Amino acid sequence: MTGTLIPSPSNTTETNVFNRLVETIEDVQNGLDPRVLALWYHRIETVAKEACPSEELRSSIEVIQNPELPMKFQFKASKRAIPYVVEAVEGSANQMPFATRLYFQKFVEIIQQELRTYLAKQESGV
Repeated sequence: MTGTLIPSPSNTTETNVFNRLVETIEDVQNGLDPRVLALWYHRIETVAKEACPSEELRSSIEVIQNPELPMKFQFKASKRAIPYVVEAVEGSANQMPFATRLYFQKFVEIIQQELRTYLAKQESGV
């Protein structure tokens, strides 16, 4: 039984696929660059502060990047400011590189879980 020969894809198709793959890899690399993350953290900080109705809430939001470990960030916010931070992340997500968007989606999950844990402890009196 003889096999059917499948025509090889055109060089243009191979080039297009390769170029898309390279773009995806570069997007992932660039999206997790500490400078890119710092830019987005500060943008989220700014947008969240602008949305806060009081100076007290605005002053509770702060981003600190570790100078020795540039991938390590500390994001400070009062419990009452969390909804404004989440709103700022969600409003900026579509403009972020893919990997950065995934990073900040996880960031939102973590701060929301911490808030739920805190509120549950408050309700139980612990």
